[in-house]
Amino acid sequence: MPNRASCAVLFSSIVVFLTGAIALVVPSGYSVALLLSLAGVAALCVPGFFPKLERRDGWLIAVFLFYFAVWALEIWRDGQPASTLDKPVRILLALPALFWLLRYPPSGKAFWGGVAVGAIVVGLWAGWQKLALGLERAEGFTSTIQFGNISMLLGMLSLTGLAGWSQLQQRRWSWGVLLALGVLFGFLGSIFSGSRGGWVGVPFILLVLVRAYGKGLRPSQLWSLLGGVVALGACLYALPATGVKERVNSAFSDLELYFQEDNPVSSLGGRFELWKAGSYAVQEHPLLGMGSKGYIAYRDQLIADGKVDSSISEFTHLHNEYIDISVKRGVLGLVSLLLLYLVPLRMFMRMLGESRARRQPYAAAGAVLCVSYMDFGLSQTFLSHNSGVMVLFFMMVIIWSLIRAAEREPAAALKA
Repeated sequence: MPNRASCAVLFSSIVVFLTGAIALVVPSGYSVALLLSLAGVAALCVPGFFPKLERRDGWLIAVFLFYFAVWALEIWRDGQPASTLDKPVRILLALPALFWLLRYPPSGKAFWGGVAVGAIVVGLWAGWQKLALGLERAEGFTSTIQFGNISMLLGMLSLTGLAGWSQLQQRRWSWGVLLALGVLFGFLGSIFSGSRGGWVGVPFILLVLVRAYGKGLRPSQLWSLLGGVVALGACLYALPATGVKERVNSAFSDLELYFQEDNPVSSLGGRFELWKAGSYAVQEHPLLGMGSKGYIAYRDQLIADGKVDSSISEFTHLHNEYIDISVKRGVLGLVSLLLLYLVPLRMFMRMLGESRARRQPYAAAGAVLCVSYMDFGLSQTFLSHNSGVMVLFFMMVIIWSLIRAAEREPAAALKA
């Protein structure tokens, strides 16, 4: 009969699998991760449960708390209703989930399997919407950009597992096929959504993977990998059904409209006007920002003064995480965002230079997560959405718990 610890590990594994597998195909599917928070809160009432924390854990917790505190400060200073605490409170809920997972980490198979299955299901669903239903852009239960970028993230995490973790498994061919399908369909989900921003970070993510696994590859293999990526991009561009050529051409058309014809009424032109408004706003309150309500009032004044186009009046966010947070939370907010990305990224990247093979794939996954979000933020205020908050913070604590668990495994163990 299974003991309490093995049941707790099974529970962690099931929830972690579902966190990846149903993230985008069920309304708020990513919120299944909150079950880990509930388990952690309940377990904190049990004497002796609290895990032994290391200094590294403290750094991760500190950047979470700092980002939450700056966000909460904006809400208070701006006079926003208490309901707006819903998103930042999810950051705090990631902490009991972390404590639970450090004590009862999931299996690696649950994590990688959930990521791959989630990517495959999302890609198939997006393909059905685009090719069968004839939608211009595939969309899920969140915004189109969030849908496409998280699909891309699932595909990139599948690639990370394919390049490293699957090679350590006894059934590596079976896992290799599953993760390869995750890569393909994760990318297709992004393509069918028409989201372009996620693709900007692909070269940087590939550099992370080369850093993680490049020592074991011959130059010819690296060139083959690069050639494969280029060939895939060329094929996707050439196939009309994917919509890639149309989206690329529309980007050039938007740029021409904005810079040559001074017409901001386009996807990219609207972004440029939003960023122009942000540049004005940052100068008004550089240290602590003007808050969300303060920005909206200031934006309306800029429109009335003719400094920006009225087409941006429908947007409450500036479609750039870095500019948006600088406007609403000032330099303090920008620092909190950069620390949120760069502190974990540094910890993950330092692990890639070491020889602990069991830990390497999870460290690479953590780095891919950070780099992806840094890229997503260039063209979208990703953390202003529930999906953006839940996926980043809960995926990070899941990956961190797997790193810690891998460090405790015997070197000869095949279990991952």
